[in-house]
Amino acid sequence: EVQLVESGGGMVQPGGSLRLSCAASGFDFRYSSMSWVRQAPGKGPEWIASSNVASVAYADSFKGRFTISRDNTKNTLYLQMNSLKPEVTALYYCARGWGITTVTSTPRHYWGQGTQVTVSS
Repeated sequence: EVQLVESGGGMVQPGGSLRLSCAASGFDFRYSSMSWVRQAPGKGPEWIASSNVASVAYADSFKGRFTISRDNTKNTLYLQMNSLKPEVTALYYCARGWGITTVTSTPRHYWGQGTQVTVSS
């Protein structure tokens, strides 16, 4: 059974940083494309970044501020978020998949349950 469990969210002040983690099990994580997706209140899901064996990719709006990484020895995906602004407040999910098509093509049972990030003073 595929399981993806996100953690590391919380409330942070503007300008702060957070590192999200996603613990994966039930499949061969080492060779799987993985992505981070977020969903802000009242909006649809938005692709952030992806990682596979050979490369990473980012949506333009997140380049330079967010960094995706992975530790294949721990079956864990990470998202480092710096210089946070209130507009990044959202529920953040990890999911199996590559690129923007993760949002439209990855079945929801291949997504985690999400971790809430709130940026507020």
